Amino acid sequence: MHMQLYRNTSHTVFDLKYHLVWTTKYRKPVLTGKVAARVRDLVREICAAHSIQIIRGHVSIDHVHIFISMQPQLSISKIAMYLKGKTSRKLLQESTSLRKQFWGQHLWSRGYFAVSSGTITDEMIMDYIEHQDEDKQKRGDNFTTIDVL
Repeated sequence: MHMQLYRNTSHTVFDLKYHLVWTTKYRKPVLTGKVAARVRDLVREICAAHSIQIIRGHVSIDHVHIFISMQPQLSISKIAMYLKGKTSRKLLQESTSLRKQFWGQHLWSRGYFAVSSGTITDEMIMDYIEHQDEDKQKRGDNFTTIDVL
């Protein structure tokens, strides 16, 4: 299945989607019941505040998956920081049992996984650029810096 999800701002048209995953510290299985529901609600709030659309999301017992569409002026590292930081702070504030298990204000492990998703392939983009001006006189300079073929 491929989805065309062009969004726009006043000067930009974009389709930037990311799959983002992060885990609890030590992969502790604490994201169940009310805690899992609270994580989901907090992620929704944070995404809404940054005009991020959640295409799909899932809270597992020790990690969170979200597939999001976001504006180009946001960086995925900044969004991961917001999501992990704000959810951790709120959850630890609200839950004594989580505070006992995750001392030091760290609910999530340090890293995260992020991958972009799109409706066209790298090969399609390279082919499109390669054939922009079929007339050699109009072509101009090729400024490719790496050879991927």
